[in-house]
Amino acid sequence: MIIPCAGAAAQDEDPESSTQQSPRTLDRVTVTGSLIPQAQIETFTPVTVITAEDIQSRGFAAISDVLQQSAFSTGGVQGSQSSASFTQGAETISLFGLPPGYVKYLIDGRPMASYPALYNGSDTFNNISGIPIDLVERIEILPGGQSSLYGSDAIAGVINVILKKEMQGSALNIRGGTFTEGGGNSFRASFSTGFQSADGRTNALLGVQYEERDPIWAYDRDLTRQFFTQGSSPPLASRDYLVLSPFTSYKFLDPANCANVSGQFGGTVGLQRRPGFGDEYYCGSFYTPGYRTLRNGKEATQIYGNLTFEINEGMQLYANVLHSDEKVDYHVGSNFTWWGSNTESMGYYYYDPNLDDYLSLQRAFAPEEMGPGGFRNTMQHDDSKSTRVAVGLNGVFGDSAWDYDVGYTRTDYKLEEVAFVRFAEPMDNYFRERVLGPQLGLDPTYGFYPVYSPDYAAFYQPISPQDFASLTGYATTESKTVDQMLRFQVTNTQLFELPGGDAGLAVVAEVGNQEWRYDPDPGYLDGTIWGTTAVSGGGERDRYALTTELRMPVLEPLTVTLSGRYDAFKPEGGGTIDKPTYSLGLEYRPFEELLIRGKYGTAFRSPTLSDLYQGESGFFIAVTDYYACSLLGFEPGNTDACPAALSNRQVFGTQEGNLDLQPINADVWSVGVVWSPVPRMSINVDYHNWDIADEVTQQSTDALMLQEYRCRTGLDDINSQLCTTTLSQVTRNPATDQITEIYTPKINVSRQTLEAVSAGINYAMDVGIGALTFRGNYTQKIDHQYQQYAEDPYIDLLNNPFWSTDPKQKADASITWATDHWASTVYANWFSETPNYRSEVLAHYDDPLARKLPSHLIYNASVSFSPIEPLQFSLLVNNVFNKMPPMDWSYPGTTGAPYNENNFNVYGRALYLEARYLFGRN
Repeated sequence: MIIPCAGAAAQDEDPESSTQQSPRTLDRVTVTGSLIPQAQIETFTPVTVITAEDIQSRGFAAISDVLQQSAFSTGGVQGSQSSASFTQGAETISLFGLPPGYVKYLIDGRPMASYPALYNGSDTFNNISGIPIDLVERIEILPGGQSSLYGSDAIAGVINVILKKEMQGSALNIRGGTFTEGGGNSFRASFSTGFQSADGRTNALLGVQYEERDPIWAYDRDLTRQFFTQGSSPPLASRDYLVLSPFTSYKFLDPANCANVSGQFGGTVGLQRRPGFGDEYYCGSFYTPGYRTLRNGKEATQIYGNLTFEINEGMQLYANVLHSDEKVDYHVGSNFTWWGSNTESMGYYYYDPNLDDYLSLQRAFAPEEMGPGGFRNTMQHDDSKSTRVAVGLNGVFGDSAWDYDVGYTRTDYKLEEVAFVRFAEPMDNYFRERVLGPQLGLDPTYGFYPVYSPDYAAFYQPISPQDFASLTGYATTESKTVDQMLRFQVTNTQLFELPGGDAGLAVVAEVGNQEWRYDPDPGYLDGTIWGTTAVSGGGERDRYALTTELRMPVLEPLTVTLSGRYDAFKPEGGGTIDKPTYSLGLEYRPFEELLIRGKYGTAFRSPTLSDLYQGESGFFIAVTDYYACSLLGFEPGNTDACPAALSNRQVFGTQEGNLDLQPINADVWSVGVVWSPVPRMSINVDYHNWDIADEVTQQSTDALMLQEYRCRTGLDDINSQLCTTTLSQVTRNPATDQITEIYTPKINVSRQTLEAVSAGINYAMDVGIGALTFRGNYTQKIDHQYQQYAEDPYIDLLNNPFWSTDPKQKADASITWATDHWASTVYANWFSETPNYRSEVLAHYDDPLARKLPSHLIYNASVSFSPIEPLQFSLLVNNVFNKMPPMDWSYPGTTGAPYNENNFNVYGRALYLEARYLFGRN
């Protein structure tokens, strides 16, 4: 069941039964979005509740599926399809298109620890893949700024995952699945059992979940197994063996015309041609894009336990632990598994006196060179282990109305990334000895580049698996986060009497410590590992917070809620970073069926530990030198024919933390209505508004290249602050004027504003042969503006496709029919039009190929049958009609993934069979 934009169900109540009662007659319960137990299930803050029954009936396979398909999740995010990203093994979401780190994640009301690796190599975020989906009681999504209650990060909203606390008897669940297009076979099993002592004072629950799944490879899907055949340009084979000049482009120097390497990549390598590129010929394959994973393989085990013990009538001891051990496997693909001579250690280029030209060599490594198993032998493994322990005591102070809760929570999150790497010295030496030969001095023009007389026939040769193994291996990066907190709360729901009822007060004090360490293999930083670099850094800080909330029913129809919080962070090696936040919430009920609500408050995000302590970290990235391409007549948006040395330039980038960063600040407000025209129906509409300032930003590398082009060509004032900053971030080789390095620092400069509307409807009715339930949620972004630097004009993120390809609208809906033995659900997930590739590159739609792709709609369906009460069988079909991304013909033939990987996937239809058995219940 979903209660969209309504108050969360009780944390100790059955939410299904709660909706059948009048809000005025409920016992007081705790809801997400308030610290004070209260009688209303709908308050001034909208909350969406997704129950365990919803998760199961809609076929969701993971918590990330649940949240990414939420109507609030309108922003695209990097994931397992984002090859060679810094966190390809993790899963997250973006609420309303805001950064993933702007979401506060809670487990049972307490903050989750951050993922040790950094999103996009820069930002702290939460990985939601390690939560056992079979042990979840429900998920509560609270949109909007909530820092006055929950502190840092709660700008976009709060997501509270509530795990099961007690049960009668035991439950066994077995689920297996596959994709009709191939790959991704999965198996999941879980067991949970509950125990209660004879006197009722002790309750315990123990659960374990095990899951394994196979990866999906790009060659498993028609759209991704080869270069795009239906694009805006003919497909072009990968340059698996290429000799390249920065001045005269391609040189084809293979006397065998690729015959010696034709057996590679499954026998698909051959003589290929790119008209207009020097000699035009090279050795390559049309099928190399297939050699990467689109969905990670996974093996995971989670163990969960919860215990409560009533010491006496007014005092209870509680403890719980959640341990997750997860290993994901993936491959970044052929495009990132290669060797080239244009590196610093080899002088970037070499001079060949026989050809009187400056050249470089590059070649891909084929699966046949990796031995039996091919690319499966060279996968990357991310092994994460997290343990979360919470212990505490709650109760009542004597006969008073004051409750207390004192608890300690600690989470240790450790990540080990085992990456397949190429070792620089043996690899460079291998090609020097077999191909380049001895160095003959320095070039005659610049006196900088080494001179070689290579054996080109030796270059166009396969490498034996034994030689390949001697040049490659694995490197291990270890990282961790630690988050611990001591929390004390006192609450009084009968502080004093007002005309509308009793006022309530909650006061919370917190003290804690946070730590982040990221220790890459030294080879990433000292150049021992070829062609790859890494983030590094580490630090810790103490933190303190004091929170108060006062709820006042000043009149029978009007309730006012005030909250305020003070947060202070004390980083090692820095001063105190502090921030007060507050909020005012109003609930007005002119009559029982109608609630008018509103909230205004402030929110913030403290500089993260990585923002503060990230060391000077490097990364390699391919960029388009738009300025150099424009000098050859290839303007932005039309760079397909620009020489690869310019249009696909491999450069080194750097970034680092800044101890002088200040918090990101936000003013957030909302207003809405909830209307229940008939029993068992509710309709809600809420307007949300954000004004976010002082954002920490790291500039997009492609945006940096475009901006440099604009400055150097005079489209923007080269003396402006924007151009001065841009040009200082781009380093060019003084001899060739080619880009060698870019710098993307972290600073508090950016700002964005956002307006959105969310709506929902719930309706349940009896139809004679069962019950029918309908739930629907809808989100529309009205306006989203972004300003990177203070003097820059605002960028319209809803209408500028270069800066954002997120949909403006998103919706989900379900209809469920249930009887005593049968249940069936149809679930739909929809989002509106999105920009195509051409418009994204051009940043506008004023081009024949630039347009919007049609909206996207997928359906899930499930049928469950219970032949006897404790046994249930289910058939679940996700993406019933095997819907693929809308065809985008504006992609060129040089891509192997002609769709936006942040918005779509090509997994296709999934089938699951599930059996559940409940036993031992009274």
